[in-house]
Amino acid sequence: MKQLASIRAFYFIGAGGIGMSALIRYFLLKGNRVGGYDRVESALTQQLNKEGAEIHYEDDVNAIPAVYKNKETTLVVFTPAVPDDHSELSYFRKNGFWIMKRAQLLGEITRSVRGLCVAGTHGKTTTSSMIAHLLKQSHVDCNAFLGGILKNCDSNLLVSDQTDLTVIEADEYDRSFHWLHPYMAVITSVAPDHLDIYGTEAMYREGFVHFASLIQPGGTLLMHTHVDLCPALQTGVKCYRYHGMNVRGNNVVATNADFYADNIRFEPGEIFFDFVTPSQVVTDIRLGVPVEINIENAVAAMGIAWLNGVRPDELRHAMASFQGAKRRFDFHLKTKNIVLIDDYAHHPDELAASITSVRKLYPGKRLTVIFQPHLYSRTNDFYPEFAESLNLSDEVILLDIYPAREIPIPGVTSKLILDRITLPHKQLCSKTELLQVVRSGSYEVVLMAGAGDIELLVEPVKSELIKKYG
Repeated sequence: MKQLASIRAFYFIGAGGIGMSALIRYFLLKGNRVGGYDRVESALTQQLNKEGAEIHYEDDVNAIPAVYKNKETTLVVFTPAVPDDHSELSYFRKNGFWIMKRAQLLGEITRSVRGLCVAGTHGKTTTSSMIAHLLKQSHVDCNAFLGGILKNCDSNLLVSDQTDLTVIEADEYDRSFHWLHPYMAVITSVAPDHLDIYGTEAMYREGFVHFASLIQPGGTLLMHTHVDLCPALQTGVKCYRYHGMNVRGNNVVATNADFYADNIRFEPGEIFFDFVTPSQVVTDIRLGVPVEINIENAVAAMGIAWLNGVRPDELRHAMASFQGAKRRFDFHLKTKNIVLIDDYAHHPDELAASITSVRKLYPGKRLTVIFQPHLYSRTNDFYPEFAESLNLSDEVILLDIYPAREIPIPGVTSKLILDRITLPHKQLCSKTELLQVVRSGSYEVVLMAGAGDIELLVEPVKSELIKKYG
């Protein structure tokens, strides 16, 4: 069987994906020729081309440079989102090239390292980014393959020649995380998702059980207290629990948490708390991105960092300097007149958490949510839950469903969600109509949410809001 060491050229089909781009950067740093295809040009693919990649945007075999047509020295990498009838992928298959899924390649290049793998329905990008930043800013150091662009370094790839510790965002879609070999793993949530792949909630949860069973003997599993799984762990694997807070009074105390936040203080524009570990308390942690949902992400990240030897003073410094990942509660406007936030939330639980966090930050302010549902299948599975989450806002503007890899499902549109929203102020809107809707409305706090191409509308909406409110 071929070895990666024999490969000189890598060709990525679906090169603009966030997970693919980290691998592209990795192999460019290794000195390999790297090219590929994506169906749309984006800021990310433009940056990758500047860094040395050769990416084009037409599905055309003739557009593939000759260097990538040598099957002895080329590895072809694709994502599950690429259709089976894609002509370039079909060409490589018919001609006997070595072909891997993205997750399989990530598993191969991290097989011999100590992988710190973060899995979960939601929270995994922020948590893995936090872990990477905590380790990188400490004496421990790390490598990282992230599912978002860490704003502190403007990249989703971190490298080090000082350690083999490697932070990996473990994607459950298409069971991708089953290719990994964790040294330590975090499971943030197992709220059902991707039922087009798993079929049932039980099978989705079983996917995480199998992921946990892959942790290396003597490794560590850190699970949120809300995660109800009974994984069969290998010999010597330690299991810890974490929780966002240990609040008292009328709320439930997280008595079964090994790591948690205590003495939480919400101050104007700031959140402080004490980080409790099994053997010590690290006082006065300040969140660099001060939103409530980041408290539990920070506890998980600091738990992994602490278990790997990061010191209390390093934890304090790094958490305060953490700038977040792009499109994870990303502020684009923040004035006394108007606030605009962009967030990747695309699952009902994520959406509810995001809206609740905005409410906490801006109590008494009118909150408008512009939401783009992602996937027909997810909308069909969860439209009542999406409506329930959106009801936490004051006004909802619903865009059409972003299809991504899917073909339409008859009868499944954004109207399924709209009809179940009980707010008096709600409307459907196409992407082409959005700016006119924004011009005619009145706003205080605007949250734009979704995992599709709604991100392309953030800057135009920002411009309109600046015109209205200065």
